[in-house]
Parts: sequence; structure tokens; C-alpha cells
Amino acid sequence: MRHGKKFNHLGRKKGHRDALLLNMANSLILHKRITTTVAKAKALRVFVEPIITRCKDNTTHSRRMVFADLQNKNVIIELFDNVAPKVADRPGGYCRIIKTGFRKGDGAETAMIELVDFNDVMKAKTATTKVGTRRGRRKGGSGEGTSTDVVTGVAATAAAATVAAPEVIDEIASNEEE
Repeated sequence: MRHGKKFNHLGRKKGHRDALLLNMANSLILHKRITTTVAKAKALRVFVEPIITRCKDNTTHSRRMVFADLQNKNVIIELFDNVAPKVADRPGGYCRIIKTGFRKGDGAETAMIELVDFNDVMKAKTATTKVGTRRGRRKGGSGEGTSTDVVTGVAATAAAATVAAPEVIDEIASNEEE
């Protein structure tokens, strides 16, 4: 039985599992993106995120603690010099897991795990998209005839003024002058 065992053993003994996660973490930090199974990606995220959090403060102690986990000088240099400055203001969630389908040979579900701040395509997409509310806007019924959008607010007000009564036109004109 697996009472109280909270992590995935990945069908391996402890030494093999530790070596697997060590090598995958080194590859992820060096290449910024790797493809593996979903179970290994989830286990790797749990393994590597505390290491990235520890590398935010560049002290000798934190370098030694991270080196004890990763055991590769090149990875430590990459982590502290390139990765740490990009994730300095992020409070967590340094890895993204994207499911990519099923492997042909054994049907295992595969995923791509990547460092979030190093995907230029996703960064460009989020910079250009407008962040809005998920709730729908009420269509009519308010009677104001104004739009909340800054660019089209004047045009919407003018359109409402053309169909409104003359006293409403005067009120809208006085609001625009203010």
C-alpha cells in the first residue's frame, strides 16, 4: 500500500529516480525546453522549482545548495547568470507543462516542459493581446449609450447623441467640454 506517499515514484528505485530528475533538471536549465512524459514532467516541476527559487539570491551559500542538487558547474553558471535575473520578480510558477499527445511506440502521454520566461513566442502573444474580463457585457438596457473604451468612447457618445432627444444632446455636449 502507498499510505502517506505523496510523490510519484515513476516505477524506479530511489537512486534511479534521483539520477533521472537530476539529469532532466540539468537538461531543462541548459536547453530551456525538453519533451518527456507527463508524469516525469510533473515530477520534474516539483523538483526544479525550489531550485530556481533558491537561485534568486546570488550568494555563496545558495550556489553551494543548488550545486548539491544539480552537481554541474555549467548548469549552475547558466542558472545564476541567465535564468535568475529573468525570474527575479516572479513569485513562483517557473515551469509550464504543455501536453503534446501520445507517443507512437507505447502510447504514453507526452508533454513539453519549459521555463516560462524563455518562451519568446508566448511572451509576444501575451504582450499583444488585450486582457479583459471573462464576463460578458450587458447589451443595452443601461440607457447611457457610452462606451468604456477610451478610443471609441467619443464616437459612441456622438452616435448616441444623434438619436437622442435635444436635452440629452445638450447634456452630452456639456460633459465632453468638461
